[in-house]
This record gives sequence, C-alpha cells and structure tokens, in this order.
Amino acid sequence: MEKPIPLKTSLEVSYIRRACRLAETTLRALEPLLRPGIRTLDINRFCEKAIHSRGGRALKGYQGFPASVCTSVNQVACHGLPSSYVLQEGDLITVDISTELDGWCGDAAWTYRLGRGDSDARRLVKAAWQATLAGIAAARAGNRLGDVGWAIGRIAARYGCGVFENFAGHGIGQAIHEEPLVLPLGEPDTGRPIVPGMVFTVEPILTLGAPRSKVLGDGWSMVSEDGSLCAQFEHTLAVFSRRTEVLTLPAGEQEAILSLETPPF
Repeated sequence: MEKPIPLKTSLEVSYIRRACRLAETTLRALEPLLRPGIRTLDINRFCEKAIHSRGGRALKGYQGFPASVCTSVNQVACHGLPSSYVLQEGDLITVDISTELDGWCGDAAWTYRLGRGDSDARRLVKAAWQATLAGIAAARAGNRLGDVGWAIGRIAARYGCGVFENFAGHGIGQAIHEEPLVLPLGEPDTGRPIVPGMVFTVEPILTLGAPRSKVLGDGWSMVSEDGSLCAQFEHTLAVFSRRTEVLTLPAGEQEAILSLETPPF
C-alpha cells in the first residue's frame, strides 16, 4: 500500500517558501566566490554562516552527515563531503543546500562551472538544466509523477547523457524527506497523480557516462563508477490547481529564469 502524501495548505506553503528562498539566496550569494583556489571546506563554512545569519539552520547531522552542505565535484554525483580539496579551473561543482526555518524545510542544488570548461562539460550542464526545467514543466496538477520522469529522460537522451535512477526527488515540508518519491525516469501517464497541495523536489543527476555509482572511502560521496562528470540542479515545487510555483526561485524572476536555455550562473 502506498504511503499517504501530506498535502500542504497555502499557509504551510508560505512557510516552506521562506525556507526555500533562504537556500536559493545562499546559492546566489555563493556564486561570486566560486573561483579556482577556494576549498570546498570554505564553501561549507560560507553557506553555514549565511544560513545561520538569517535565522535558519543547515541540516548538519541529518542521518549523520557531518557537514552543512554537500559539495560534489566533477565525477561526484551527490553527497560530496566538503574537504581540503582546492577547486581548479574547469571544475564542475554541485552545491546542495537543505535548510530549516521556523520548523519548515527547503531544498535546492546548483551546478557551477569554473571557467568555460570543455564542450562536453558545457553540454552536460546544459542538459542537466534543461532536463530539470522539463521535469518542472511536467509537474502540474492533472499529470502524474511518471510524466515528470519521462520529461527528464527525454531531454537527457537528446543530449546523450545518462540519468542516475537511484537518486530521486521527494516530498518536503516539516521533514526534509516526505512522500512522494519523484523518480527521475518514468513513462507518461503512470505513477501517482499530481494534485494541488503537493510540495516536492525535482532533482535529476545527469552524467556523461554510464549512470552507475559507488561510495568513496569517506562514506558519503557518491561517484560515477566510470569517472564521468556529473551535474545536477534541484528545485522545490508547490502544486496549485492552476499553476506550479518554483519555491526556490524569486517570484518576480521565475518566468525569465525558466525560459533560459542555460543556467543564469
């Protein structure tokens, strides 16, 4: 039997929106600092300070994770553990931030490219961005969750990229992980119905190679088995009867940002 999905009221969505905006503004503030020479430990400290200074809490310690944010570099697909690694020209880094503010959670991730990178890296980032946007566009009342995964997979295939099937989006509210599970691959008109009141993330992880992963010796960092580059964008969505709002984007900029072929930063 499927577990129930906790639907949110408009008031509850407003609380989640605040936590999401905290994650989003932290990611934006971080962008100018992401230059060759910065350590991923420094990124962790910056984000932790930025979140705490606005009354929020980074989810350090969640399921034992020892850092405040995930910093996944190059072949690291997700859950990258901040370290003394110094970022280099051409690196890709995904920073994944989960926040709590007044008892409600927000979740967002962004892949940044240091310098232009080679053509394959640019293709991967563009594919991850457009696949995420396609998933967002499909996440509307009246559709099903399989439509979201199908939209993501179609874009990934267009760019010749793989999608990690074992890393999925999720519901979010007073807990960082709630029902439903939002798989990054699927078939049209399958899966649970998308209805008003659902709040969940869309967060596909794409790779240039085979979408198989393994855990590094730190016990957290999940890397592509073949060493291929990985990229991810994550947004938190709230479903209403006539629209779906991206809570991790500013209200006045959503339409412009969601129309971009490549990420704005």
